[in-house]
Amino acid sequence: MSEKRPFALTIGGLDPSGGAGLLADIKTMELHKAQGLAICTGITVQTENIFYEMHWTPIDLVLRSLEVMLKSYPVQAIKIGVIPSLDYLFQITTAIRERQPHVPIIWDTVLKSSSQFDFTSITDKNKIARILQQVDLITPNYNEINQLGTGKSPEAIALKLRGFCNILLKGGHNPIAPGHDFLYTQNEIHPIHPIHKSVISKHGSGCVLAAAIASHIALGQSWEAACRQAKLYVENYLNSNTTLIGHHYVS
Repeated sequence: MSEKRPFALTIGGLDPSGGAGLLADIKTMELHKAQGLAICTGITVQTENIFYEMHWTPIDLVLRSLEVMLKSYPVQAIKIGVIPSLDYLFQITTAIRERQPHVPIIWDTVLKSSSQFDFTSITDKNKIARILQQVDLITPNYNEINQLGTGKSPEAIALKLRGFCNILLKGGHNPIAPGHDFLYTQNEIHPIHPIHKSVISKHGSGCVLAAAIASHIALGQSWEAACRQAKLYVENYLNSNTTLIGHHYVS
């Protein structure tokens, strides 16, 4: 066991290309000096730009692995990625809260892949409230948040949902100020502006961002500081090369 590094757990899909999912998360956690643990919710058949198939892990196996991980390691932050349904996710968050009532949970709301494969369809928004009450932060973009709640705008939805948990509204699809993120906490809105004037798109950048946030939280930072540091890390990742899979490094 690690004596110096805090443990961070990622629960999500295995993308063989390494650009997204568990492999990207573990790379990110390692470079942030967090000890990464992983539980697989499903295996994809894909490259960085073509999605072929998704094979989900039975929930019983996920819950069994979760029980072992939380019993064996002092996990200090948990990131959840792709899941097949809200019921599946609710069983995960409920199991976490039964064993670790106060561990910070980040739900990276990956509803659709960058190649437009639908992971999770939300047909009952009433179930969202049950889940948000069990997590500490969600990281939707401007398209995803419209599926999580109702309102006249993504910003209005974020204002409603922050009554349940913190919301990092990612600005990659922000029509007015592209790249400008906003962290909605219980009583404040924290703008998080981009550092670089332009970035190069990458497969899995949302996974990397959420994993970086989880790492900073595990290291003891506040939500605002974690989101700001993760934003910088992702921008450097995006501009690390001109391909769809970036290079991980800490500047």
